Amino acid sequence: MSAAPPAERAGRVGVWVVGVRGSVAVTTICGALAASADHAPPLGCVTATAPFARCALVDFRDLVFGGHDVDTIGLRARARRLVADGVLPHGLPDRVGAGLDAIDARVRPGVAAADPRPQADQIAELVRDMQEFARAQDLSRVVVVHLASTEPLPRPHPAHASATALGAALETGVDVLPPSARYAWAAALAGCAFVDFTPSAGARIPGVAELFVARGVPYAGSDGKTGETLLKSVLAPMFAQRALRVTSWSGTNLLGGGDGETLSSPERAAAKVESKDRALRSLLGGPVGGGVHIHNVPELGEWKTAWDHVSFEGFLGTRMNLQFTWTGCDSALAAPLVLDLVRLTARAHAVGCAGPLRELAFYFKDPVGSDEHALSAQYETLLSWARERLATGRKATR
Repeated sequence: MSAAPPAERAGRVGVWVVGVRGSVAVTTICGALAASADHAPPLGCVTATAPFARCALVDFRDLVFGGHDVDTIGLRARARRLVADGVLPHGLPDRVGAGLDAIDARVRPGVAAADPRPQADQIAELVRDMQEFARAQDLSRVVVVHLASTEPLPRPHPAHASATALGAALETGVDVLPPSARYAWAAALAGCAFVDFTPSAGARIPGVAELFVARGVPYAGSDGKTGETLLKSVLAPMFAQRALRVTSWSGTNLLGGGDGETLSSPERAAAKVESKDRALRSLLGGPVGGGVHIHNVPELGEWKTAWDHVSFEGFLGTRMNLQFTWTGCDSALAAPLVLDLVRLTARAHAVGCAGPLRELAFYFKDPVGSDEHALSAQYETLLSWARERLATGRKATR
């Protein structure tokens, strides 16, 4: 029996990026523009591999970018800085410059933690921006991607418990949501899918998550798995499967650039550390000693290094250790994941998925809707979902 033909492909899909002038966003955009010009998928995009060929994913050339940012540096200027830091190839900012300038014209100011306006007014403005973007660009749908700086963990509030309570609090002028959750709430109201690539609260606040389900809109997150935790999700199952007892797992992360500066704040670093630790606890079946330590090293720029020391016991209690060093460019590691997530989330929205996309755990340190952290298992779940839901176009139900 011959295989069924692939489903009809999506139209133009909007990518509304929160933090659109940051390093990860600009690297992502440059990659998408280059892929469109070269008619070739960017290296590192899993969705460009054979298992996803029949999933009717939006073509890279049909992605239309816009976004919010409180920074005023232009995309072309940011891209040139990334060339100087060794992230982007020489000449690329000028080759895709017209596209960068067009996107720059769509950038809106967004909101910040200290915004004095009532949060309901801020959210209403965000919704207008997202909806106007969809209308002006004649888009079939929009995916909002949160790439802004990591926030401190929010203070608990009773209104977080439900969408009804949150809505009532916002209507009465209570400041109840951190910026990431304001963007998520706005995305749900605007009917846009949402991807949180950071460990910030975003759609993880119960009331915000409830609104996505009520509105029939999917969301994915959180905290993109690009480096040290990616390796942990491969190595930790090895110890568990071989019945070796890990006694400590210590990690030292050296970061530069905006991430290093942001995570030099203990309050902001706490969200990142918790995201990293949760995955390891799950993979090893409980807490282990050691922990993760994050240090800001400005001269590293866009690059980061992680050194891990793993102590474990084997047969007859013999003590052994594993050490590894991972050095990578965070923006270059993250960008193809962002493009994958946009393509997959847009397709999930098209086939009727709503609420947390647990099938996208493969991409995250702290995946919503899933307790699975082993990379191989996550990949099999992703493939199965792509084959059975995305490729067939069958409406998904929860």
